[in-house]
Amino acid sequence: MQHRFLGRSGLKVSEISYGNRSTHGSQVEEDAAVSCVNAALDVGITTFDTADVYAGTRAEAVLGRALKGLRRESLEIFTKVYWPTGEGPNDRGLSRKHIHESIDGSLRRLGTDYVDLYQAHRFDHQTPLEETLRAFDDLVRAGKVLYVGVSEWDAGQIRRAVEIADRMGFDRLISNQPQYSMLYRVIEAEVVPTSVELGLGQVVWSPIAQGVLTGKYLPGRPPPEGSRATDPTSGHFTERLRTEPILTAVQRLKPLAEQAGLTMAQLAVAWVLQHGFISSAIVGASRPAQVLDNAAASGITLGADLMAEIDTVLAGVYLTDPRLTVSPETRP
Repeated sequence: MQHRFLGRSGLKVSEISYGNRSTHGSQVEEDAAVSCVNAALDVGITTFDTADVYAGTRAEAVLGRALKGLRRESLEIFTKVYWPTGEGPNDRGLSRKHIHESIDGSLRRLGTDYVDLYQAHRFDHQTPLEETLRAFDDLVRAGKVLYVGVSEWDAGQIRRAVEIADRMGFDRLISNQPQYSMLYRVIEAEVVPTSVELGLGQVVWSPIAQGVLTGKYLPGRPPPEGSRATDPTSGHFTERLRTEPILTAVQRLKPLAEQAGLTMAQLAVAWVLQHGFISSAIVGASRPAQVLDNAAASGITLGADLMAEIDTVLAGVYLTDPRLTVSPETRP
């Protein structure tokens, strides 16, 4: 497993990280979830991403139990704050109150004294950004958080946050966590150039496009039973990427993967990792075999000709419009 610096910070993360958004505490039993975490550790993954809202806080608890007893210094644990974790009016957002209460809950569930990266899960239009950044900085000073980042912020929001942090003497953001894959390239136009300029690395989710890039969804056919597309809690995530033109184009990637000696999932993850602005690609799994398959993409170099062929196959179908960026109202 290769490691990369997270943005312009000194923190190194595994270039493939393990995330539990759609599995732990919901779609798979805890024994299976722990087996997936163990598989990730076995192949050298050291970076684990979660959030307080995943599975109603259960995902953090499952991950905490799975990592219990391991040397804390050998792990990088990421979590997030923003989405509702209770019924009260202050149980959501990026206010000082919610941030301070949320980090304590996350640390308790994860069984750790600190998280390596604490991320604002969305931009909060109802809370002054200065308040949010000062609360984050307080957590850094208290030793509960080592670094701070954001998830699905646009270029203007990122720039404004960095400017405020510089003016007020706070630690800068070091990362953004957006959706990114060979089918979903929305961040390339604005978020990536701004992040590179300001020193943020991208820790991207859904490098396999929620399973679409495995080729298992066939044009003109219903999705396979047990796939994410059939899950009532997460099936909507695949809708924009399961159109007939996209699924047809994805089938044409299969010969390219075979020629490269890769599975379709490995080709998708390796494609993401070819880009220098990527710090880590988050993969999830319901079975250990999926972890092993995805992790094998680490260290693979795709030649310029293959990268060009991929672009030719997907020309006209991959998504680039910034208006497709995940909105603040879209649940994780």
